[in-house]
Amino acid sequence: MKHISKEKAIFSFSSKHKPVEIVKPSELVLFEAEDALGGQVKNESISMETLDWSRVNGSTGPVYIEGAEPNDTLVVEILDIKPADKGVIVVIPGYGVLENMQFRGKAKIVTLKDGFAIFDEKTRVKVKPIIGTIGVAPHACMREGIPTSIPGKHGGNMDVKDVTSGTKLYLPVFTEGALFAAGDLHAVQADGELCVSSIEVAGQILLRFNLIKGKSPRWPLLETQESYMIIAAAENLDEAAKIASNEAIEALMREHDWSFEEAYMFGSLAVDLKINQVVDPKKGVRAVIPKEYITLESLLY
Repeated sequence: MKHISKEKAIFSFSSKHKPVEIVKPSELVLFEAEDALGGQVKNESISMETLDWSRVNGSTGPVYIEGAEPNDTLVVEILDIKPADKGVIVVIPGYGVLENMQFRGKAKIVTLKDGFAIFDEKTRVKVKPIIGTIGVAPHACMREGIPTSIPGKHGGNMDVKDVTSGTKLYLPVFTEGALFAAGDLHAVQADGELCVSSIEVAGQILLRFNLIKGKSPRWPLLETQESYMIIAAAENLDEAAKIASNEAIEALMREHDWSFEEAYMFGSLAVDLKINQVVDPKKGVRAVIPKEYITLESLLY
């Protein structure tokens, strides 16, 4: 098993980054991850104005996956996520879905104990660790890459609460070796991530990689035990919902040899649209299709 230190962090997904490790398909890799705030929040008295934003939303990597080539699919099997025993939530004026409201900056240190996040002495939330930022380098023509804070076809800062242990993420490969990185762990997050932060936490991620050669999804796909999820992002939620819906309808057309009209009607019966997050530079929506109605083959091109 290979081990990637959290000291090996990038702040953009780009083909210009040199890989920190070479990984074979099926090989186990343990990634350390710093929290999304770069470990800067040590106590609740910190002023939000003192944060160094150049250290925010780092991702550990990138690693080079042997055999990965453009138009392949990188299969990322999430085997385990182990968060640290404390995390932090922040609210920052001008950020979050209620950015227009008047409020002060604040940090809350949250203890994780016995499978729960202790919000206060009366309130706790069950821990469900997720990977907030996970992706690959975009096309080499995008030399400067994409900041790790932004979601897109490459993955990135998707903040999807279902990207957790026991799932598989299917990412399109755009450059040789894929140049994969991951970080921004959340101890628990609700759909939307309303205030711009969930419980940001350091920790470890155990992953296994594989490849599907010669086919790839147009947007990241997540496989859970019950469904496939098409993860889209756009400038606003309406546009992200249209992208995710179109991908789902086209997949149903291929799967069942349906006309657009038939697949469109069926989508109203079986395809759930869920909000990923509403606080990043691009907003996220996922289309959820139960496995009884779709196969992976119909989601790849």
